[in-house]
Amino acid sequence: MSNPKKKSLSDLGGIMYSTDPSFNYEHEQESVEETVPNNQQDLRVTLDRKNRGGKAVTLITGYRGSAAELETLSKMLKTKCGVGGGAKDGEMIIQGDFRDKVVLILQKEGFKVKKSGG
Repeated sequence: MSNPKKKSLSDLGGIMYSTDPSFNYEHEQESVEETVPNNQQDLRVTLDRKNRGGKAVTLITGYRGSAAELETLSKMLKTKCGVGGGAKDGEMIIQGDFRDKVVLILQKEGFKVKKSGG
């Protein structure tokens, strides 16, 4: 049985040491995010200029699903727009102002999409 690597003492839930030879620390199971069907996803597409050195990016928020699927969707959007970007924490960033194009692409994929913000 392999134990996932703990990053700090707080990850152990306060247990630092046990003298009981039969003690076995029980790990909490990480919750696996279930993928919500595309037609039930409610995505928001905005233009963001804050903290980006004056550069504008298209920000897609509201994605619910696994990190791998988020990365796959982000890669597809970056490829179709021909630009760079990234994905993490349920958000996708596409470099440049591609709001209209991203909305059309996501609608073709079956997502519920709204443009929000300026």
